Order: sequence, then structure tokens, then C-alpha cells
Amino acid sequence: MTDSKVLAKEIAKVLDEKKGSDVVAVKTEEVTIVSDYFVIVTGNSSTHTRSLADEVEYEINKRLNIKPEHIEGRATGWILLDYGTVLVHIFDKESRDYYNLERLWTDAERLDLSDVITEN
Repeated sequence: MTDSKVLAKEIAKVLDEKKGSDVVAVKTEEVTIVSDYFVIVTGNSSTHTRSLADEVEYEINKRLNIKPEHIEGRATGWILLDYGTVLVHIFDKESRDYYNLERLWTDAERLDLSDVITEN
């Protein structure tokens, strides 16, 4: 089984490679029972958000042989991929600003992604 931190970083790397904006990973295991990490990203259009979700699903299955347990919101401004220990939140700009998950989880530690993100 893949470590949740390794999974979160690999997901962040895929999102960065696919030109997702403002990729953030938040360590949530000490503040919620829902997951160990949230990975949050912004797509620049509805087409881009869907392609980010598709790419994560495809690449994580290819690289780590892991499929999401559940996917929600493919037709909305907020797509959620549930990998159990890691939840991936793919937003359009308006939805990310509105839901502001980083603000909701200010007590949670941010995961350093400098080794996997090329630009932020």
C-alpha cells in the first residue's frame, strides 16, 4: 500500500505537469477523520478541470496502480477524487474562491511540495 504522503505528492506532481494552478496539499489527518491529505488545485476552465481530473485518475493508476474510490462533480466547478487517505479537490477559479478550503483548514499543516511543483 502506498503511503498517503507519497500519494499526495504524486497527485500534486501530475496536477502541476498538466498546468493546474496554485497546487496546495494540506495535511488533514490531525484535524479530521475524513482523510490524511487534501490536494487542492485550480483549473482555468471547465474543460481544464475535467482534464485535470482525468489525468490524475489515469496517471495515478499507471504510476502507482491506485484508482479513486469515488469521483464526484464532473459536471460542476468542483470535482472531487476520493483516494481514501487523499482527497483531491479540483476547482474552477470561482468555486475555489467561494469554498476557500484553505481557510477552512487553517489549523492543518501544509505539505511542502517544492520538490514536485515546478511553479506555483
